[in-house]
Amino acid sequence: MTRDIKNHYLFEVATEVANRVGGIYSVLKSKAPVTVSEYKEKYMLLGPLNYKSASVEVEELPVTNKALKKTLDSMESRGIKYLYGRWLIEGAPRVILFDLGSAAYNLNEWKTDLWNIAAIPSPSTDTETNDAILLGYLTAWFIGEFSCHQTDNAIILHAHEWLAGVALTLCRQRKIDCSTIFTTHATLLGRYLCAGSVDFYNNLDKFDVDYEAGKRGIYHRYCIERSAAHAADVFTTVSHITAYESEHLLKRKPDGVLPNGLNVVKFQAVHEFQNLHAEKKEKINEFIRGHFYGQLDFNLDNTLYFFIAGRYEYRNKGVDFYIEALARLNHKLKAAKSNLTVVAFIIMPAKNNSYTIETLRGQAVIRQLENTVKDIQDAMSKRLLSWCQDPHHFNDSNRTELPDLDDILKSSDRVLLKRRMIAMKRDTLPAIVTHNMIDDSTDPILNQIRSCQLFNGKQDRVKIIFHPEFLNSSNPVLPIDYDEFVRGCHLGVFPSYYEPWGYTPAECTVMGIPSITTNLSGFGCYMEDLIENSQDYGIYIVDRRMKSVDESINQLTDQMFEFVQKTRRQRINQRNRVERLSDLLDWKRMGLEYVKARMLSLRRAYPEDFHQNINPFESDEKIKLTRPLSVPGSPRDNKYGAMTPGDLGTLQESNDSDYLNWSLRDDEDEDVTLRGASVAPSDHES
Repeated sequence: MTRDIKNHYLFEVATEVANRVGGIYSVLKSKAPVTVSEYKEKYMLLGPLNYKSASVEVEELPVTNKALKKTLDSMESRGIKYLYGRWLIEGAPRVILFDLGSAAYNLNEWKTDLWNIAAIPSPSTDTETNDAILLGYLTAWFIGEFSCHQTDNAIILHAHEWLAGVALTLCRQRKIDCSTIFTTHATLLGRYLCAGSVDFYNNLDKFDVDYEAGKRGIYHRYCIERSAAHAADVFTTVSHITAYESEHLLKRKPDGVLPNGLNVVKFQAVHEFQNLHAEKKEKINEFIRGHFYGQLDFNLDNTLYFFIAGRYEYRNKGVDFYIEALARLNHKLKAAKSNLTVVAFIIMPAKNNSYTIETLRGQAVIRQLENTVKDIQDAMSKRLLSWCQDPHHFNDSNRTELPDLDDILKSSDRVLLKRRMIAMKRDTLPAIVTHNMIDDSTDPILNQIRSCQLFNGKQDRVKIIFHPEFLNSSNPVLPIDYDEFVRGCHLGVFPSYYEPWGYTPAECTVMGIPSITTNLSGFGCYMEDLIENSQDYGIYIVDRRMKSVDESINQLTDQMFEFVQKTRRQRINQRNRVERLSDLLDWKRMGLEYVKARMLSLRRAYPEDFHQNINPFESDEKIKLTRPLSVPGSPRDNKYGAMTPGDLGTLQESNDSDYLNWSLRDDEDEDVTLRGASVAPSDHES
């Protein structure tokens, strides 16, 4: 039976549909607008029903598609509960969420079937695996019935991560008439191996994967992931470094790379995002005044803010490198007798018992001082105005009398100011952590800070602050959302050892903030391969593959030291260049890589409908964005035309009659980054 491959249906299945758990939620949510723009109502997301999150994220709708209604009615008649509706996010994609509990009566039967057809074991005590099996069988059931009721159009099933991978094995075994894609955002075994402090990348080809998975008690999960990778028509990952990992751990070379994008909000004028930086930086300044009260002997106008943020994965996220490099940077700045100060933040959630008394006291003391100064300013302003209006002070033709300080600053004001200033006295150094830590003596971050003797002393040019909670605007100490915090900082530092993609440096780029990453992160590999001399664009890349640990830390230190030496004007210029790269991370460009994966899956599922058997991901010729010629700089068009990021700088093949064009129906200019004119910097902020 011939199906219409051009007007196909797309179903994406994941455990984080309308259910915030981890990073895949962000990927699906941010990608929804461009996917809905392409598919309209032929795009649907499948996932497990979490009643708590669905009640606020999903608006229930009646099922109007006849084939879809027949399919869901058939499943409902056999006891399966579901929710069909609109996901309340930008793009408003349709979602079908299955109540896994309503299918639990089939669990033992389905486990037996999975063992018989794929030899995948499933211990009864692993509830996460049980849920993965239930979701997989419900998805395969749904796709199988839908493909019988809807026979005109092709169907693509795209599964994200091993938790949604069982369905792909079943679709292959049951020969369901659909094409399939499997995307791993990070291999399960890779995460476990890296968490164990092994020399991961140098031993990838040497691991006994079955033994390592069994040793860590995840053999059954590993089997599901590996089976999904081999059963799918198209196997993809989110970066080339993860593709290299997957080839050795999952024993299949990925067909292509699907990098994660972001929804980029462009400003009409460059100075707008520069103004935002100055505005948000002032919010951080307010926190610093309180945290360093009584010891604020450095000029905030001559202070740079660095930060690292993410899950508390001490080694994988590169926190060990970050702290050691900060200690070396501190030494270099002191040796150079620099008058510039670096305040380095660590924003990672850890077990704590709320804020320390000293942290709260610092903010309270500063607020008291600010309120007192404001009150005295208002009173002095009124007295000065009253004085100047008094005719006795200017009617004398020989002279005009100006007020003395005592005339406008009363003794009571002086007493109040002295009281506030005395309250600022402290004998202790500013704390390195803002909270009372539960495991203070064993916390790896605190212990390394102590080992490096970064105690925020007066002589230290690098100050450090560990905030063991994620930021939000209701925070009583640092009331600022994470995105505002990023905009207010000068440099993001993410020297990760294991980072399949890396949203944090990507977010910095979109917000015009320079960042440091590594060639072991997906984002770092992508930028390194796409841009020649990436540090000219504010993307610094530490070599953690070919250098020793000490050499890598020295390279990171040198990069931070080089950044510190930049003038204010140079930093403004660099932020202009960074912000211009944001188009390369926009889903309007990244989405093309997903289109390629879908076309390849259709080509493999329905080869008779295509004239050429080629992989749209493959391209022989590579190009890079060259270094900026001017100080502000911006990527330029080249003789090959616009590039798309998923190929890591390679040229896209020209669309032939088999390759379906993909376009968004709007009037936005998608080539801002590649055509942008240089913008002259201004000196009004740092």
